[in-house]
This record gives sequence, C-alpha cells and structure tokens, in this order.
Amino acid sequence: MKRLDRPIIIDKRLSSWMYLLFGTLILLAVALFQFQVLHGDDYVRLATENRLRVIRLTPQRGTIYDANQIPLAVSLRTFSIQGYPLAIQEDETIERIASFFERHGITKTPEELKGMLKGQYTVPYRSVALVNNLTLAQMASIVADPDFPQELVPVSQWRRVYPAGDVVAHVVGYIGSINKEELKKYGSEGYQGGDEIGKAGVEAEFEKVLRGQPGGEAIEVDSRGRLVRKLDQKQPKQGENVSLTIDLIAQQKVSTLMEDQRGAVVVMDIHNGDVVVLYSTPSYDPNPMVWGLRDFEWKALTQDTSYPMMNRAISGLYSPASTFKIVAAISGLSEGVITQNTKLYCPGYLEVGNRRFRCIKWHGTENVVGALRDSCNVFFFQLGLKLGIDVLSEWAYKLGFGRITGIPLPGEVPGNLAGRKWKKTVLGEAWYLGDTANYVIGQGFVLVTPIQLARAYASIANGGFLPKPRLLKTDAVDGEYISVNEEVLSVVRRGLEQVVKAGTGRSAGRYGVEIAGKTGTAQTSRNKNDALFVGYAPAASPKYVAVVLLEEGESGGRKVAPLAGEILAFLLNERGE
Repeated sequence: MKRLDRPIIIDKRLSSWMYLLFGTLILLAVALFQFQVLHGDDYVRLATENRLRVIRLTPQRGTIYDANQIPLAVSLRTFSIQGYPLAIQEDETIERIASFFERHGITKTPEELKGMLKGQYTVPYRSVALVNNLTLAQMASIVADPDFPQELVPVSQWRRVYPAGDVVAHVVGYIGSINKEELKKYGSEGYQGGDEIGKAGVEAEFEKVLRGQPGGEAIEVDSRGRLVRKLDQKQPKQGENVSLTIDLIAQQKVSTLMEDQRGAVVVMDIHNGDVVVLYSTPSYDPNPMVWGLRDFEWKALTQDTSYPMMNRAISGLYSPASTFKIVAAISGLSEGVITQNTKLYCPGYLEVGNRRFRCIKWHGTENVVGALRDSCNVFFFQLGLKLGIDVLSEWAYKLGFGRITGIPLPGEVPGNLAGRKWKKTVLGEAWYLGDTANYVIGQGFVLVTPIQLARAYASIANGGFLPKPRLLKTDAVDGEYISVNEEVLSVVRRGLEQVVKAGTGRSAGRYGVEIAGKTGTAQTSRNKNDALFVGYAPAASPKYVAVVLLEEGESGGRKVAPLAGEILAFLLNERGE
C-alpha cells in the first residue's frame, strides 16, 4: 500500500468562507432538513464559527424479494465515517486522514477524498460519508485509536448484502458510491457525495422506490470537535420493499445446469409475462461491489473477455437460427402464400443466383409442419423468397423482434431486424435474394435477444398475445395482441409439437413433460456454433415458455434441448402445475 502524508487541522479563521456561507443560507433548508426554521440565526452563527455539524443519517434500503418472499437483497446495520468539507478542506488535513485510514486497512487516496468533498462544496457544514460499510469490530478499532481525527464522526448506517450472490446478479444488480456524473445528474433529488445509489439491475431501475429518504442530525461541537449538544434531528424514512416474479429455487437449478458454460436462460409465464427465470452466465458476485473493488479488481472484471457483467438475456445479440423459422411459417400461412397442405421439394440444397444454399440433408417433399419438425432449410428458403424481405421483416416486427420488450431492467437492446433500408443505410449496399435466404433461417444480418424469443413463442402458445415481460408482481399485466388467425397458430403449434415428438428436439421430451419447441444452431464468426432451444410446456395446455442459449454449444438438438426439457419439467413439478 502507498504511504500517505499527514496534515494539520484547519485554521478557525474562516473569513475566506464568509461570502460562501451567506451565499448559501438559502440552502440551509435542505442541508439541515428544516431544522433552522426554529433556530436559523443560531445555526448561521454556529456555521460561521465552524461549530455546526449536520450528520447524514442514511435510510434503510428496501428489501428485494423473489416470488416466494426469499430475500435477494437486504440491508444490515453497519457503520460509516463522515467528515465535513469546511473542516477538512486543506491538503494537509486530507492527507492526514488518508494516512489514518491506510493504517486501518482502508484505501482512500487524498484524491478520492477530495473528490467526495467537492460534491458538497456548496454546503461545507454538511457531513459527507468518506468510508462506508464498516463492521462493528472495524469501527471499534478505528474509534479506539488515539489518533482518530477530530474532524471525523462515526455514524451508524446500512450495508447492502446479496444472499444469493451471482445466481441473480444480473437481475438484482448492485449499489455503489455515487460518482461525479451521477451526482451532477441526481444532486437535485437529495443525493450527495458518499451516498450509495443503484448501479445495475433492479437496484438501478427501482432506485427511487428502494432508496428511502435520508435524515439528519444537527449538533454543536467545541473547538476540538467534541459534542456540546444535539440541536435537531430528522429520522430517515425506510425505502419500500419490492417483490419480483423471479423464482430463486428455479434460478439456482438453472445455475447448476449451466455451470461452466456461456449463455442465457429465460423462462416466462406465457399468460401474464411473469419472468420466472432470467439467468446469464458467466456471472459475478455483487457483494464486493458494495464495499468497493480496487481499481485493478474492477478493471479485471470489466475487461474480462467472457463479459461476466453483461446480461445476455436482454443485452446479448444472437443469430436466432432455425428458431426464427416461425416468422416465415406464420407470415406464409397468414399471407396465403402457403396452406398447411402446401408441399415443397427439398433436394438438399437450393440455387439462389450463383450461390448454393444447403439444407442439413435431403428431405424430399415437405409441408410446413414437416419442415418445422425436420428443420428443413430448403422449404423455408423457397417460402422466404416467395414472401420477400419486406413481408418477412413486417411479421418479425409484429412478433416483437427488432424492438425492446419493455422488461423493467436497464441495458435491454432492440436487436437488429435488418432489411433493405438497414443494409443500405449501414452498409451502403442493396438487399439481395441471398440475404433473404439467410434471413428466413435466422442467419445473416438478423439479431435477436433471448427475451425476445421467449415473448414471440409465448404469443404462439397463448393464441396471439405478445406479453410485456413482468418483473414486479405488483405491475399490471401488459402486452399487445398480434393480428393473426388462430388456425395459423394451430398449424405452427402442431409443427413445434412434432419437433419434440419426432424431429430435431426429441431430447427435450425425455423428462416426463410434453414439450413443443424449436431447435436452432447458429453459425458464428467464432467458427463455433451457438445452440438454441425455445419451447413451451405442457404442449397441450401451455404454462411456461423457456429459452436456452449456449454460446459455442454446437448443437441445439443434442445439447440444449435436453437442458430446456429438464428446466421446464423442474418448474412444472416444483410449482405443482
């Protein structure tokens, strides 16, 4: 650790601050939490004499629960050390305090301390949290030190803890010390330097609900910083609790099944959009984020090429591969280009211009149900070319692709629906028939997120309702209806049932639950295939839809389908449905 220098105590001659103090009298109402309404003149005098201290009392943050009221984020009593900008403004004082912290194993550079203080320069008598999340033992050791700086004040506060650790990290998120940019953005909402704020996940999305309202205590101190009397106090107001739709037990099951792999799993209730599982791997432990990572630790985490902090379920962009064939099937049947009885011949390939587009094998004559069952590329090549890219992209949009789902989490991306306009604008090129051939089988320029796939397949299973993913149990059920004939959806559902009964997804059906779904194997630039399976269960009376995606999983049928089957069977059995 670096050795830091020691400073001197601030001179009491504060004439240079007089103009600033009088210029900020109007801010006393906020700084002192209305204490000065009765004693305003006394407070001005004490502030001028550097005898006024306003101690920040942090509120208990609301608890985050899972669907079964298991806590996912809780606040435990802990301690902080606060200081006053007016009392510790000099470089020597800051360096002395930094050196004191270092002797107790707390790494706070003078530059870091200055940054915390600068955020409160307008009200220099208001305390700023310099160190958070100290244990009772740590605080006892620090306060017992005879060199404890008289400019500092120990204060009881709350520490955030995440009992489930990395299992729900991408959903729950974490909190951390407010930075300069955040303070500038949210300072008008009562935040100040040293406060903690939601940085990711639910903690960030529902910051205003979870945070609560800070309180404060105004005290008078003598020339040595010792308490003379308590002047006024306002108790903090606890933040509100939130209950999620996430099932922690199911999330833990998925975490075990996905161990040492990269990818995402989404499980959603097809009727109301409740997100039961939202898992991304690799993950990270949010607990160290709260008490602070060192620069090299944060750098290692954010520069990890496996991207553990990215929520792949809502931010990962993937080629949907054959799971995207539902778009062509629904649009072809809806537009009257094919019927359920239309048969197209597959010789194992299709010539498009001067290119040969291959199927996985020779299938002979196929209708749409058989083509879904066998994942026949040639059938869908022909269908897609008849429909054209404009019709295909229109129906893809109706099914929720190319736009965000609206799940209440930060970081969701809309994907890439592609099409003529996109290619011309982005690449400066015309759209070719070969692009359409790739598009219809979920390759090429089209990119989706796992949460989009879950919602699209939910709409097939439930009769055309595209649900908005719901994460809070208190939110109203929301979504939109797709203008699609039930007979069309019935044909597609038969095809998806056949995928598991007799097609590429048979391994999904080995867990005693009837499942309908679709496999996908996506070619990537990494020369290793991503593997997908999207399915719902029970097939005859659907309740849940599941998306399982493995990066470099090679085969959707062999490796991913059984994972999806086991997850759906577990949920149905665990919940007794």
